[in-house]
Amino acid sequence: MAPGDASPQPKQPTAAGRPLRVAVIPGDGVGPEVVAEAVAAGIALREASLVDLDFVELDWGAERFLREGTAVPEGGFELLRACDAILFGALGDPRVSDHEHARRILLGIRRHLDLYLNLRPVRCLAERLNPLRRTPCAAIDLCIVRENTEGLYCGAGGALHEGTADEVALEDMVVTRRGVERVIRAAFELAQRRPRRAVTLVDKSNALRHVGALWQRTFGDVAREFPAVSADHLYVDTAAMWLVLDPGRFDVVVTGNLFGDILSDLAAALQGGLGMAPSANLHPGRASMFEPVHGSAPELAGTGKANPLAALASFGMLLGHAGRPELEAAMARSVAAAVDSGALTPDVGGTATTAEVGATVRARLLEFARA
Repeated sequence: MAPGDASPQPKQPTAAGRPLRVAVIPGDGVGPEVVAEAVAAGIALREASLVDLDFVELDWGAERFLREGTAVPEGGFELLRACDAILFGALGDPRVSDHEHARRILLGIRRHLDLYLNLRPVRCLAERLNPLRRTPCAAIDLCIVRENTEGLYCGAGGALHEGTADEVALEDMVVTRRGVERVIRAAFELAQRRPRRAVTLVDKSNALRHVGALWQRTFGDVAREFPAVSADHLYVDTAAMWLVLDPGRFDVVVTGNLFGDILSDLAAALQGGLGMAPSANLHPGRASMFEPVHGSAPELAGTGKANPLAALASFGMLLGHAGRPELEAAMARSVAAAVDSGALTPDVGGTATTAEVGATVRARLLEFARA
């Protein structure tokens, strides 16, 4: 494995003679624009006979929700389950003020497909993207492994006396041994394939005693199965501090849903911002979802300023998950080459348009994939 490898265990390659089937959900705002560049990269690879794939585009988003009141059509999750992977854009539209369609789609996909592992690789590709004065960009190379279906995001809770002075709201943190163990095991398996072979558990077990104790016991049990991987622990507030002061101390971080959500966006700033941050929502061996982690940014829609690099890198992770690690590596090299050449959108200090960045990556992708 190359330094900084973030690949999960790949899904089994598709049967001989059958193309890779990718569901595409462009979503809202800039989602369709950045996803279009990832799809164009896939089409370029297909036309060069480097991969056999079919895209199945789904119009799940605010427009459909506002028009029909439907976020996910009947049989939608079954359709996704029958695909090899899902390429996802972004959700969010000011016309849907409560984000109901986004919750139904995004959280629904995670739960129905049991995408329990959220993987956020964090790698800074150039000093021009590095916000830290005392840390070289080469030292910023870590992965955050986040439990993706439990915790405070499980949807359990309720409210009493809404709208009154006596209102009470509850959000229940639900954590299971099965959920914790499988994501911790995935983190150790990932670390075992990386050069540094280190896992840090991040929690708040000094305050969340019962949930923390479950994470701590399970972490210790799994760690004993991986003697070649070093294991340590930090409270989440301390981990946030060290991500800023010395991100090089981290290799693989494993944590719960809420803390992982927050820390991974903090870590994205270390690689140039959310426009540079790819992600995967995984169930190894099954159809999984790949998405840039930035939001829909409706104010940028149609301006040509949206950064497609996170979407392109996410598509690269999709190809690796589908059994084509050489194409994932080629995409990673192509994104790095675009950064080196200065083909960047305004959010990372460039003047190129979304389409120009996409075209630069496609050209290098074909070059590297043929090498």
